[in-house]
Amino acid sequence: MDEIRDFSQRKHFPGTLNNEFDRILRKFDEIEKIPASLFSIILFLLATSVTYPNYGQTLILFAFFVGDWLLLYFLPKKKISFGPSKPPTLILALLRLPFVLFPFPIWVLFELIGTILVIYGFWIEPQKLTVTYQTLETDKCPEGFSLRVLHLGDLHLERITQREKQLNTYIQQLKPDLILFSGDFLNLSYNEDPVAVQQVREILKEWNAPLGVFAVTGSEAVDLEHIVPDLLAGLSVYWLKNETVIVEKDSVPIAITGLPCSHRPFLDEPVLQTLAQNIPNAFSILLYHSPDLAPNAARYPFDLMLSGHTHGGQVCLPIIGPVFTASLYGRQFQSGRYQIRDLVLYITRGIGLEGKAAPRVRFLCPPEIILWEIRGKSPRSLTSSKEEN
Repeated sequence: MDEIRDFSQRKHFPGTLNNEFDRILRKFDEIEKIPASLFSIILFLLATSVTYPNYGQTLILFAFFVGDWLLLYFLPKKKISFGPSKPPTLILALLRLPFVLFPFPIWVLFELIGTILVIYGFWIEPQKLTVTYQTLETDKCPEGFSLRVLHLGDLHLERITQREKQLNTYIQQLKPDLILFSGDFLNLSYNEDPVAVQQVREILKEWNAPLGVFAVTGSEAVDLEHIVPDLLAGLSVYWLKNETVIVEKDSVPIAITGLPCSHRPFLDEPVLQTLAQNIPNAFSILLYHSPDLAPNAARYPFDLMLSGHTHGGQVCLPIIGPVFTASLYGRQFQSGRYQIRDLVLYITRGIGLEGKAAPRVRFLCPPEIILWEIRGKSPRSLTSSKEEN
């Protein structure tokens, strides 16, 4: 994990337009344009392909397909999430097909379990915002010093839901000294939607902390350059753009460095190197959207790097973990806490969900916010975390 890889010859990068994942999502967007009648025929033919000539079983499987479609169709109606229904329905139908290879009626039991998982993954877990508690002890702060830092990331707002309301309730209850946001305000499907922009502003207006609220932009495809200035105008959120600010608590300085994320570590490290030259001898936090800069950042005097972008994969399988992380380092950077030489990296699972045709689903990967307690102590030691709903 300490090894710095060279990505300068790579053509496409996560979080940018026209990368492999982006192209797949945009192709799947076309599925949503299929008329409902034709889409129903497609689902019926899929059901027939594995149950022919038993039309009774065909109708049973087709009913499960339609059930998924209805569950996804009503998500926006219930203000849970606001993605298209047909692309994820087709994905779910394809995932259901292999289970029909089991004898009847055993495969029906598997399909019922599938429906339960769909309800949980699309309706329940995305709303289960959790608070993760982390502690970091440092000899750069005097013994007895304590700083509460709330790390937020990947809001990806489509429309305000119960999740965002819970987020602001947590902020009021946790009373952090400092709030840091690691990028991606809007959902990819709604990043130029005026209603979404206004509703993000409504959420951000409630973000307050004694030492301030600081943010960096996320992926260039999400936090559009011409949208973010208006989104943050007049708010108390300070936008860090290739700069370091110093805040103080009890006369103890804390350095916060933030820079925009190009998803190209070889381009962003020179900027980081310049900024690092002017960092005082104080506890130093780096705010950068993607974890992919962490091996590079570990060369410099940063103590804590707060990132997001991966969403923890959104869907994690038991034992296996996330299926996909959108990181240049693959599954090496997933979510949670990492130690890279003297640098502590934390990758948040994020608050919101991927956009476009991506399923608005979370499974074994609930949304999170992270409350850090930075403690002064010598020598430095690291302690474990705990998580609560």
